[in-house]
Amino acid sequence: MTEAKDKKKASDNEAKEEVKANEDSKQRIRIKIKAFDHKIIDQSTKTIIDTAERTGAQIYGPIPLPIEKKKYTVNSSTFVHKDARDQYEIRIHKRLVDIIEPTAKTIESLTNLGLPAGVDIEIKM
Repeated sequence: MTEAKDKKKASDNEAKEEVKANEDSKQRIRIKIKAFDHKIIDQSTKTIIDTAERTGAQIYGPIPLPIEKKKYTVNSSTFVHKDARDQYEIRIHKRLVDIIEPTAKTIESLTNLGLPAGVDIEIKM
């Protein structure tokens, strides 16, 4: 009985490795976009997707990632009054776009793409 389980386990592992090898054989570009303003980030992702689709690449996304919120508390008085405080918040909006099997034309058009100020892009191949 244990031999049968071992054989099944081995075949499952081989199947997983084969699927992983097939996934790895496809080239993929992962683009992570960050911005403080949600309107600008939506506009930028639309521009990136339109550019990639024009060159014939397959696209997954845009996938909205969780909003990162940073809060800062500052004393509004200069000296003793600890109860008087101001709170400030920065929200960082994020999107993820995967481009599957990009061509050389896709990569060239993405590098020449002009995006608005305030948009941070991180590209992984």
